[in-house]
Amino acid sequence: MAGKDEGQLSPVLARSDHISFVEGNTLYVWGGCRCVDGKETFFPSDEILLYDMESGVWSQRHMGGEVLPVLSQPCGAYLQGVLYIFGGCVRNAYTNQMYCVDLSHGEYSWKKVTGTLGATPSPRIRHSCWVHRNRLIYFGGYGCKTLSQINNSKTFLLDETSWATIGSEVFQFWGWNNEVYMFEPASATWTKPQTQGQSPDPRSSHASATLGQKGYICGGLETQTIDIHCLDLTTWMWTKIDHHATHLPRGRTLHTLTAISDHKLFLFGGLSTNGEVLSDGWEFDTVTKEWRERDHVHNDKPRLWHSADNGRDGDVVVFGGSQTFIFLMDSVVALRSPAQSHCGDVLLFQTQPYSLSRLCEDCIGKHTFSVQEQVSWLPAKLQKTIGKRISYFLDNAQNVYAAT
Repeated sequence: MAGKDEGQLSPVLARSDHISFVEGNTLYVWGGCRCVDGKETFFPSDEILLYDMESGVWSQRHMGGEVLPVLSQPCGAYLQGVLYIFGGCVRNAYTNQMYCVDLSHGEYSWKKVTGTLGATPSPRIRHSCWVHRNRLIYFGGYGCKTLSQINNSKTFLLDETSWATIGSEVFQFWGWNNEVYMFEPASATWTKPQTQGQSPDPRSSHASATLGQKGYICGGLETQTIDIHCLDLTTWMWTKIDHHATHLPRGRTLHTLTAISDHKLFLFGGLSTNGEVLSDGWEFDTVTKEWRERDHVHNDKPRLWHSADNGRDGDVVVFGGSQTFIFLMDSVVALRSPAQSHCGDVLLFQTQPYSLSRLCEDCIGKHTFSVQEQVSWLPAKLQKTIGKRISYFLDNAQNVYAAT
């Protein structure tokens, strides 16, 4: 039965290459890969995890309907209670199909998006999506095109080491793109906006974030320091943001970029150009155009191919990912892929001062044995909230103890 609660999970299975988003106080996690007997395997498409960020408790729901095939490296976007999955790889074949599932009514029933209007983007992986004004706006990725589809070397960078034939006559070429495509769910219409300005170089495995009327992308290239570009999502004007500071984030792939205020973005982790898995955190001010490295408590937890979302009280919620990576070969191209050390923990990055109520809740949760009697005096609704915080900190303490 779709949407059926299959109970609490403890511990949750570690994974990378998953899709996540936050609704209210719940972190949703779908898909991804893990290591079983030394081999990378993918999680089924008919289940989704829910993490209560107040209590720290995981649960699982079953999904039904037109369940999509098991995918690697797709792009997920959450809009008005609906999760959209576009692209990815199915058994070594790239796809440009889209599926969606409405999570707002608890039915969790997948639907394949068919009967769309306009030209659908070519098959691709490791692309990104901005959500703006009830539209899904996709950028970049790695994929294949036929010769007739390659008409501009500035929008498609050919991977000269990997091309393949289909049959004996039609050639498919593999490479990176910097294309912008827009999908409007209300009308099921694809369009390709005519962008202006200085477009970013074609790329994949980059990070993106929406901030107001603008979409930002950074990384995904083999450069010494990271680049960052901005697309105005109303005028379709690209702007490359130049840096003049000497202390900048290193170039990287498989990292995350998260909006943390109306003018700031938070960058975390990724894979450096020399193969190091990173744990640094950086803040980018879109007004001053400056990067600032931030201190945080997770310097000993490098991550790549993780997810990051906006949480409660301005927290950035990072889940999963991998601490190492290896090179894998498929029939077409050499792929960077996480190794066996996948992660299943949730990391919180505080980006702003907490409210007094949050500080009080956390203080009681941490010192429950000292104030246990006083908690029983609180109103029922507040007792429930405090109970979740107690559960959260007890679970964290047990995890720390288990790791030592």
